[in-house]
Amino acid sequence: MSTKKSTVRIIGGEHRGRKLQFTDQNGDLRPTGDRMRETLFNWLQFELREKRVLDLFAGSGALGAEALSRGAAHAVLVEKKAERAADLSKQLKPVFAERVFIQLADALKWLPRAAGPFDVVFIDPPYDIGAQQPACDLLIEHQLLAPGAWIYVESRRQDDAPNVSWLLQREKTMGDAVARLYRAS
Repeated sequence: MSTKKSTVRIIGGEHRGRKLQFTDQNGDLRPTGDRMRETLFNWLQFELREKRVLDLFAGSGALGAEALSRGAAHAVLVEKKAERAADLSKQLKPVFAERVFIQLADALKWLPRAAGPFDVVFIDPPYDIGAQQPACDLLIEHQLLAPGAWIYVESRRQDDAPNVSWLLQREKTMGDAVARLYRAS
């Protein structure tokens, strides 16, 4: 098993330019790239201030950290791998203090007991586990979305879009990834 340290950079807000390191065992971590994150946060630029954010499948923590840097009130980052959750705590707690909450859990098992509602939700799981649709279903079933919540779903280009009643606001394809931003009614 190979372990390597990788880095992502916060691209905007109060902590712009700050680098976050994370452990990538077996090269299985795929953080949302700078260009896609920049697009996403341009879409959300006026929607983050004082909002409650949920970053499911947190991985490197790039999406949650970016939202916090841009003024989110707090963010819950859910990560099921212990070493990654430890990295997230080590990297983000000193920067964001009581505004960041790290949950060591499988996101799909955690959602039924989550305390919502959330204003912004990031769903960017490893593509091969097919968790986009189940995550969307659980958000709806357990009423975890605030009225007008924003939901970002990233998947492989050839994968089906989630079957949801939310309004698709934006969609962008970059390489093998497609990003969709929805608005809950």
